[in-house]
Amino acid sequence: MSGRIICAGLGPGDPELISVRADRLIRRARHVAYFRKAGRTGQARRIVEGMLSPEVVEYPMEYPVTTELPVESLAYREALARFYDDWASRLIDLAHTREIVVLCEGDPFFYGSFMHLHARLQGRVEMEVIPGITGMTGCWNATGIPITWGDDVLTVLTGTMPEDDLARHMRSTDALVVMKTGRNLPKIRRALAATGRLNEAWLIEHGTMPNQRVTALSDACENECAYFAIVIVHGHGRRPESGDAS
Repeated sequence: MSGRIICAGLGPGDPELISVRADRLIRRARHVAYFRKAGRTGQARRIVEGMLSPEVVEYPMEYPVTTELPVESLAYREALARFYDDWASRLIDLAHTREIVVLCEGDPFFYGSFMHLHARLQGRVEMEVIPGITGMTGCWNATGIPITWGDDVLTVLTGTMPEDDLARHMRSTDALVVMKTGRNLPKIRRALAATGRLNEAWLIEHGTMPNQRVTALSDACENECAYFAIVIVHGHGRRPESGDAS
């Protein structure tokens, strides 16, 4: 085997937040794969627009389902399992003779789709993962407020969780990030209201991107939001007073 698979973390969306290492790799790549919805460009591909070589060969990995089936259904899980199995095999075949760069938004090991390929590729092909800035990092910086102070505990949740579980975790943490919002926004809003934290929450859509929007969640009237959206509640822990050197 003379090739390998390298997954490059692209960061939160702004191309200037790609690491130097990933940027260099992407610009010299000759074979690039990336996830996308059918018929769409895909966020990963949009981030690297203008960076790819004219000679690059692209391999769009199109999800077989997105919102057509409930995520908890057996049919949804089986369709995605077949999709990841198929692409793992295809990437292994390609990597016998070439280097394949797989693009992944954010950090590949933080709720990234590449994790499902990584589990299938382990021990079968030479592989490397280049970390990226997480989407939530870009979003809490977009608010201009530190996410944690002192001994604050930060909890990361997914909007796909049951509402009672969301509320339980929201009650027991200081700072909070909720990912996978989209159509789950009303459920997230209800859980925050039930725990008395709705007025502290921010909705950040398309963080670090040209169409970025930062809104107090209590003022957001939409029942849905963009897929690339995150809800944030900042911590309020111990803070040294002005002039306190401790």
